[in-house]
Amino acid sequence: MTDTGRIHIYYGNGKGKTTAAMGLVMRAAGTGLRVLVFQFLKDNTSGERIVLEGLDNVTCLPGKENVKFSRQMSSGEKEEVKRYNNKALDEIAKLAASFDVLLLDESLCAVKLGLLNEDKLSGFLQHKPRGLEVILTGHAVSEKVQALADYVTEIRKVKHPYDKGVSSRQGIEY
Repeated sequence: MTDTGRIHIYYGNGKGKTTAAMGLVMRAAGTGLRVLVFQFLKDNTSGERIVLEGLDNVTCLPGKENVKFSRQMSSGEKEEVKRYNNKALDEIAKLAASFDVLLLDESLCAVKLGLLNEDKLSGFLQHKPRGLEVILTGHAVSEKVQALADYVTEIRKVKHPYDKGVSSRQGIEY
């Protein structure tokens, strides 16, 4: 592993942000790197977790159970989720030095929705352990967070079945 880890961002409205991030996680794990995964705004049931949890050098931290879409949350529920996410990032910061790669899936969405403190995330990225590769995903990225990144990839939707009212499918979209 290099002595200076890089920050990777996959963002946009296209399908494949988490998929791309998971590909990088699998590549890292396949070469023996120690990987830590946390998924904001997801309830621990995504298909990729089943595979990742079976790998010796990948640790998946549990997220909040029974996560609703933010538009379905009351203001009190949003505050509770924000407290949970900020505390989770504090815990991740304590663990991060023991890993080579960290995936903060949907962290950018959590920030955009006000469910994760942007200054807390930016502070973590600025002071992350030397050598730690950090991967962030979400629909939008702020200029502040983007400025800290080494790799920024925008995934743009051109066409998607959702546009025709087709629901997401297990194993494909989640």
